[in-house]
Amino acid sequence: MRKIPFLLVPAMVLLAACGGGAALKTPHHHAKRHAVQAYQSGGAASGTATVATRTIKAGGKSLDALTTPSGMTLYYFTPDTPIKVACTGPCAVKWPPLRIGSSPPVRPAGLSGSLTAVKGGNGLQVEYNGHPLYTFYGDKGPGQANGQGLLGKWWVATVGLAGASSSGASGGSAGGSSSTKSGSSGSGW
Repeated sequence: MRKIPFLLVPAMVLLAACGGGAALKTPHHHAKRHAVQAYQSGGAASGTATVATRTIKAGGKSLDALTTPSGMTLYYFTPDTPIKVACTGPCAVKWPPLRIGSSPPVRPAGLSGSLTAVKGGNGLQVEYNGHPLYTFYGDKGPGQANGQGLLGKWWVATVGLAGASSSGASGGSAGGSSSTKSGSSGSGW
């Protein structure tokens, strides 16, 4: 029996879980790759902002939107609450969550809202003012907002997004702290 060095086991498990590096050509695989990119851009490096801001056009209006550091528009889902993520599983393939590693999310200079993380069905997911954040697989480049208003439940996360309550309704304003909290996950769209 051949022995495998102890340090290679975690790498092999990770490689197997990620599909072994197979070509990502189908739309389903494109969404998976986009989800991995969203996770990688999540600000794991100390001092690197987890989100950025950008003025975009959505529904004929200019919005001061939150984006990933690479410029992809971030959205929130109205059924989510600050402690329960409703978009998981197949939903999270079309709406890849903005995830981070174990470090708290880092706000860019000038962003006054609260940037936190919730632990749920998507792992450790970034929230803005209590709203878990997602990208959209239908956005093919920076600044696009093709998910705005979909199903009447998906909206561009803007700089002025009001704080979410634990019942899922928006309201109030949030401070400028960064933290991590735990919650349960629900099923997604």
